[in-house]
Amino acid sequence: MTTSGSSVSLLVLFATGSLIIGATALPSTDVSQLTGGSSHSCALLSDGTIRCWGSNGLGQLGNGTTTDSNTPVAVIGLRGATAITAGGGHTCALLSDGAIKCWGGNNLGQLGNGATTDSSTPVAVGGLSGAKAMAAGAAHVCALLSGGTIKCWGGDGQGQLGNGTTTDSKSPVTVSGLSGATAITAGPSHTCALHSDKTVKCWGYNGQGQLGNGTSTNSSTPVTVSGLTGVTAITAGGDHTCALLSDATVKCWGGNGQGQLGNGTTTDSKSPVTVSGLSGVTAIAAGSGRSCALLSDGAIRCWGANESGQLGNGTTTDSNIPVAVSGLSGATAIAAGSNHTCAVLPDSTLKCWGSNQLGQLGNGTTKDSSTPVTVRLRG
Repeated sequence: MTTSGSSVSLLVLFATGSLIIGATALPSTDVSQLTGGSSHSCALLSDGTIRCWGSNGLGQLGNGTTTDSNTPVAVIGLRGATAITAGGGHTCALLSDGAIKCWGGNNLGQLGNGATTDSSTPVAVGGLSGAKAMAAGAAHVCALLSGGTIKCWGGDGQGQLGNGTTTDSKSPVTVSGLSGATAITAGPSHTCALHSDKTVKCWGYNGQGQLGNGTSTNSSTPVTVSGLTGVTAITAGGDHTCALLSDATVKCWGGNGQGQLGNGTTTDSKSPVTVSGLSGVTAIAAGSGRSCALLSDGAIRCWGANESGQLGNGTTTDSNIPVAVSGLSGATAIAAGSNHTCAVLPDSTLKCWGSNQLGQLGNGTTKDSSTPVTVRLRG
């Protein structure tokens, strides 16, 4: 399943437990999930704890401070997490009991605790139980519930909460007329759900056609993406959306000014178009103006915006068709932030590339990199 906070991509690598030295159990560094926010990243470890790095001005790293960190820091007081998602300046964790806790920016109620006060440590989302998955946008979060319905909270200026209004909400509200959902993803101001019949519905901002219904009109309730069937995964970027199909190809729709639809043009599309020359895809992730695909052989290809090296091919030149990430093989998961991308390798090593002004690559520097660098997860 994918999700984008500014575009967020959540893909699972199953790993082993804690390291044991003598009689002392050290925190595990085996990564089970990865997510990217606007300018921060987080990793869920196999022991149910979370480490984050990058921008922290709103407390989105969850370590009780608002100090940026270019290496991973532990989220305070949180265990038993089973999934994570990162938004513009906030982060959320799904717990084993179906509850959700969030931390970071809260000006529009995106922490879901009935307040608008930022928090640098996790707070519980109110009135929510039975969550199975979640996705964070720039200032909103949505949760998929056990019955296939969805609840959202936070900013709603473009209808991204899906309840038929454009009124922000500090607590969860139900997406209108939607059931049978199996996965969710969120862009900055739009949200999409994969349905059990393998079709997709989206709601919220639609200025570039990112809702995929053939129009550029916003919708505060779900609309069906045109001509799209056989979908197995979805991801939302800054102003575009992509779907992985059952034949292991990818289709995208919405804004395309930087080639993020991958069809060899820079023309926006209000309905899905096929990404050129791409097959054998197992997972997808989208950020601000770019998209990436994980292939069955563990290689990664990206397309779209590349001013900070976020395509990972050693250049800063945009590409409207997929290009290979340099020097990377055997990847098992990917995640995209606004202008950076990260991947998990089989040994739970994390590699990131792209923008790094706030330390979101996690390698102890603030220097951008157009090729993958290693996150200093193990200290």
